[in-house]
Amino acid sequence: MRAAVMTTFGGPEVFQIEEREDLTPTGDELVIEVKAAGINRPDVFQRKGHYPAPAHVIQEIPGLEVSGIVSSIGPEAHRFKVGDEVMALLPGVGYATQACVSERACLPKPKNLSFEEAACIPETVYTVWHNVFQRGRLKRGERVLIHGGTGGIGTTAIQICKQFGAIVYCTVGSEEKRKVALDLGADKAINYKTEDFVDVLKPEGLDVILDSIGGVYFNKHIALLHEDGRLVQINAMEGGKVELNLLKLMQKRITVTGSTLRGRYLSFKGELTKEIETNILPLLEKGEIRPLLTKIFPFEEVIEAHRYFESPEQYGKIVLRMDS
Repeated sequence: MRAAVMTTFGGPEVFQIEEREDLTPTGDELVIEVKAAGINRPDVFQRKGHYPAPAHVIQEIPGLEVSGIVSSIGPEAHRFKVGDEVMALLPGVGYATQACVSERACLPKPKNLSFEEAACIPETVYTVWHNVFQRGRLKRGERVLIHGGTGGIGTTAIQICKQFGAIVYCTVGSEEKRKVALDLGADKAINYKTEDFVDVLKPEGLDVILDSIGGVYFNKHIALLHEDGRLVQINAMEGGKVELNLLKLMQKRITVTGSTLRGRYLSFKGELTKEIETNILPLLEKGEIRPLLTKIFPFEEVIEAHRYFESPEQYGKIVLRMDS
């Protein structure tokens, strides 16, 4: 197989395409002939040396989600067969022409989606379902704030939250991105460069906040949340250390939670896969939610893809096409 290998930590230029041994499945694993691989923020953190893969995973090849065709199966794999089209959540090594993963972390690819669109789905959908609906317990009619509304997570969260009857607010970084978020279904999109989201949302308040910023946003969120509100952290790009007035937490009965997905046990990912297959896959198959795929790069242009990913104009999802 061919893989995009990080030769060291640093900028996008650290990648080079190398040949590696073909993969062999064991247990309930599938080997997937990868057609497309999604690019995500954790891939950038890994490239810079800030987010290592779990210990049992090859460290120098990032990539958390792929789509493709099953080419071989392990002796204990029974859900899928050779030739099936699938999309898969990986702990790493997705930037390659083959992927080996337990079938418990795989979903059938909807026929109405291209391989490139399908490669946008696993990392974002699994993250949103677990954090907003399992940990955040979002209910119909509640108000939710999603930071980074036009990123991969944000564009997915807006659509899913609207499908489940929530009132959806988000933050964006430009007027162009405000329009993108509103077109996806957001009830209100706040340009954080020209508006203070606290001033905008304080009259209405919030029930759930999905936050990737941290830092000074933390206490703003505590102030905005209704009684019994839930703050869910999935990153802390502006700082992980914050101060908290515990009395405010107690008075409002606020739940502060958060998670990372990559290192979770396979048993957890398997149960999460079942919930997504029940609750989200039908929406994808009917076209009621759809990944916002904005750019496709040939696999050989992984350096250019990462440069674009980190540019301010980027939004939605970016993928690598493997058979280009």
